[in-house]
Amino acid sequence: MNTITKQDETKLAEEIVSVLPVGIARACSDDRESIRFAVRGDGIKLRSIVLSRASLRRLADDPHRAIKIEYLRRDLLDTASQRRQFRYPRLVRPVSKAQALPFGLPFASAQ
Repeated sequence: MNTITKQDETKLAEEIVSVLPVGIARACSDDRESIRFAVRGDGIKLRSIVLSRASLRRLADDPHRAIKIEYLRRDLLDTASQRRQFRYPRLVRPVSKAQALPFGLPFASAQ
């Protein structure tokens, strides 16, 4: 396993964010847990990008890295006009009882 440095994580984060127009996203916070970008631009709803350092380290060692980065870049572009924040990995929200299907059926079958 390769040793991934903070610089490698930052380069990977910048590679993902580079899909946005030049000058719209800038790094605003660099802590132990995540890399954050502030997003400012006309006609864009997105205001922040939060990328987990642990997830970026796993991504750097992934043999399918290029495919996953392309997916993240596409997802970021789609998110820019719809949500205020982009997170990698996405937060998993528990399903409330009001959103659950009636009769106790699961959302997806386990085949």
